[in-house]
Formats: sequence, C-alpha cells, structure tokens
Amino acid sequence: MALTKEEVLHIAKLARLELKEEEVEKFRTQLSEILEYVGQLQKVDTKGIEPISQITGLQNVVREDRVAGCEADVRDEMIKQFPKRKNDLLETLGVFE
Repeated sequence: MALTKEEVLHIAKLARLELKEEEVEKFRTQLSEILEYVGQLQKVDTKGIEPISQITGLQNVVREDRVAGCEADVRDEMIKQFPKRKNDLLETLGVFE
C-alpha cells in the first residue's frame, strides 16, 4: 500500500512533527514499505494458534508494600537536614506550576 504525500503530512500532523519536503518523500517510501510488510503478516493463517503476550514464562513479581519506620532520633536528624520545613513537614518544589 503506497501512501500519498497528503497521508504522510496528515500522519506527521497527528504526531506533531514538522517535516521538510525531502523528509516527506523519505517517510512516504519508508511507511509504505512498513505497511506492505504488515500486509504480508496479515495473510498468515493463525487459526488454532493461541495468542501469547510473551514467550519466556516469566511473570511479574510484585512485593507487598510495607511501611518501615525509623527511630525517633534518626527521623529528627533527617528533618533537621532538610532545607525547607515546617515543624515535622518537609516542603518540596511543586510538580505542576
């Protein structure tokens, strides 16, 4: 399936990419080749084949969250070293500004 220049420009717009004229032709060729390859894969008969997400047999190992406290003197020492604090609260920079 050969993509047109307009289709490549539309894809670039969706991806928020600004392409130069020579890049449009380069990507048109490359994306067309990718689509042709995917087209070949779609012709493969997969009836009776069970879908898999990975082949190694590994599983995600998730540990249980545990709260671990510390001694009062260690805690007080950490709070003293923090640059911005209000009593026992530590002040950090905002994530969203």
